[in-house]
Order: sequence, then C-alpha cells, then structure tokens
Amino acid sequence: MVSLPFSDYCEPLFDAPEEFAFLLDYLQAEIEHQEWKYLEVRPLNDSVDAIRKEDGFRAAKRYYVHRLDIRPNADDIFRSLNKKSIQRRISRAKQTGIVCERGRSAKLLKDFYHLMLLTRSRHHLPPQPSAWFQNLAASMDNTFEIRVAYKGEVPISAILTLRFRDVVYYKYGCSDVRFKSLGATSLLLWQALLDSKAEGANTLDLGRSDIDNEGLIVFKNHWVRDYSQIMYWRYPAPDSVAVREDWKLRMVKHACAKMPQRLLAVTGNLLYRHIG
Repeated sequence: MVSLPFSDYCEPLFDAPEEFAFLLDYLQAEIEHQEWKYLEVRPLNDSVDAIRKEDGFRAAKRYYVHRLDIRPNADDIFRSLNKKSIQRRISRAKQTGIVCERGRSAKLLKDFYHLMLLTRSRHHLPPQPSAWFQNLAASMDNTFEIRVAYKGEVPISAILTLRFRDVVYYKYGCSDVRFKSLGATSLLLWQALLDSKAEGANTLDLGRSDIDNEGLIVFKNHWVRDYSQIMYWRYPAPDSVAVREDWKLRMVKHACAKMPQRLLAVTGNLLYRHIG
C-alpha cells in the first residue's frame, strides 16, 4: 500500500469488483498483523457500493468537492461565476493596481509562508512547517506553483497549486485579512484558471471542504455551481472516531489561540505531522 500526499480522494484501481473485494479482504486481514490503526478508503464514486458490502467498514467522514471545467470559452466561464462575489472582486482587484507574480522562487515562497502564518494564526491552527513547502518546491519541479498578489511591495494574498496531467489542484490559500476587500484571492484564482487553460489543463480542482465549513463552501460555490460529495470509509471505525478527532482539534485551537506567531511556527514544526 502507498500513501499519496494531497489525496483528497483516490479511486482504487481494479479491473473487476471481485478484485477490489479480494484486496479489501486482504487488507482487513493484514491490519491484525501490522501496526496499523485503521484502513481508510477515499473513493470518488465507483467503488462505494463494493465498500458498503464489506463487513466492518463504516462511513467515517463526508466532504464536498468542487471541480471546475475550464474547457469552455474564457468569457463563458467568467459569466458563469458569481457576479457579486467573484466577477466584481476580480474587476476591483485589477482596478486597484494589484500585481500578481507566479513561480517557485525563494522570494515567492517566503512571502507565501508569511501569509500562511497570518492565516493559520487567524484560524488558531499551527502552520505547516516551512520545510514542507521548500521540499515541495524542490521535488515537484514545474508541477508546483506559487502565486502571490502584491499591493505595492506588500504581499497580501497567495495560493499554491499543483498539476497532474490535465488537472490543476488548488491546495493552499492564505491572505492578509487587512486587504480582504481588494479581491486579491479571486484575482489569483482567475489568473491561475486562465494560465492553466492556456497550458492545456481541462479542470481546476478546488479541493475538498468539511461539510461544516460554511464560509469555504460558499466561496467555492461562487466558482462551481455543481459540486459533489465524497465519503471516507474506515475499517475498523468506532462510533467515537469523529468525536475524538474533534476533541483533539479543539484542544489544539485553544492552545494556538494564545501563541505569538514565532512560537506558532515552532509548534507547527513539532506537531503538524500528528494533527494535519
């Protein structure tokens, strides 16, 4: 088994339902002999029925997934976006003279991480270690890209995208809340869409959203009118698994709410691998 980073969902690969059933049986047996806490399957659609038939698997968590088809004409795509929340923000960002830069340079990475610290602090969460992003930039070549929006010399918003074949994945977004009204994040995403389309991509994947993250879901709904749901399935999956995870997250947020940014960054280096 291989654990793939960034896999919000991953349809199991098999030629027949019987093969998938055999694989699940084998992995369930292996849990008894390996030091695994649980087995989790993250299908998009096709294999859900097969999982439901397996004894011991239980629905663990549900998410929304937003994927935007960027094959149509760019003008048609723009008109499909929410007029008040996206179209006007993009226009406002252009009018206020915001400058957007893209690439993988050390400066862009530094400015991105500065904004990530601001955002995670605002959400009372430890940030991902800076080494995590540095390793991504070093290992993923041109499939990794950072975009930063500047007001003058000040970085005010940034996004990080990855690309695999004809799909571009929006993985991280961060901003300085003082400049929220300028619409920089919407402009960054729009330019990422246009560049991806010009470079041959067919889909902009905005990623998964927790079903209780209303603000994030509303933002993505303004880009994608039709979204789908995915379910994570676990074996074994006790009824209290979600309660335990929510309790752990609440404890982390309570502690991080009182931390200065420098200490928050150190905490992220130590703890992020354990709490994601």
